[in-house]
Amino acid sequence: MSDTRTSLDIKEYPDSEVQKNRLMTLKEWQDKWVNQEIGFHRAAGHQLLKKHLDTFLKGKSGLRVFFPLCGKAVEMKWFADLGHSVVGVEISELGIREFFVEQNLSYSEEPITEIPGAKVFKSSSGNISLYCCNIFDLPRANIGKFDRIWDRGALVAVNPSDRVRYTDIMLSLLGKEFLYLMCVVSYDPTKHGGPPFYVPESEIQTLFGTKCNILFLEKVDDIEKRNNMGTDYFFEKLYLLTEK
Repeated sequence: MSDTRTSLDIKEYPDSEVQKNRLMTLKEWQDKWVNQEIGFHRAAGHQLLKKHLDTFLKGKSGLRVFFPLCGKAVEMKWFADLGHSVVGVEISELGIREFFVEQNLSYSEEPITEIPGAKVFKSSSGNISLYCCNIFDLPRANIGKFDRIWDRGALVAVNPSDRVRYTDIMLSLLGKEFLYLMCVVSYDPTKHGGPPFYVPESEIQTLFGTKCNILFLEKVDDIEKRNNMGTDYFFEKLYLLTEK
């Protein structure tokens, strides 16, 4: 595969120096949903996922697919409609309820006994389960292993100081012969404080490289984001992680 990344795109900044102290609290994320400041949501789904869907699914059926920091991602309904089992985690109960309403899905809710104050929302069909809790509490719920992870907007939303903890959880959820599709963003972090946070390729290698093979698939230039954030460039970059 040819790599057409520009010199601007591959320039890596010491983001540990620029953004390491930037923190988003859970309350701030919940407030974004209340105030409908959800520019990260894609009502039509993610185009890069659509393009690489065959690469991601490999014709398999009945897969367990995990969505970290899922919001109300429409792709969860895509996978469920294809016969896969979907599990997501999201701190905003509002976001989860909006997903079920907007996708016209009936659902039930129940407390998660292992995590005080947390809930799990399940579609009546039984193939979508969304956990409303802090992702760092999720391991206590023992949700099992997954064949696929679609990480769009999760690694880039986690506070930079929490990336190692986040990665440890993701790696603990991976089953045999997993495929992990990850979308990160590349921009000049001196021009924008995040989120979404800038994640250089070198950090992906540091975080995941000991356990995963990492393949760069594609990048797209998001002109609207670039203009809104006042940066010289803004790329979404897609990686496929596989078992080493």
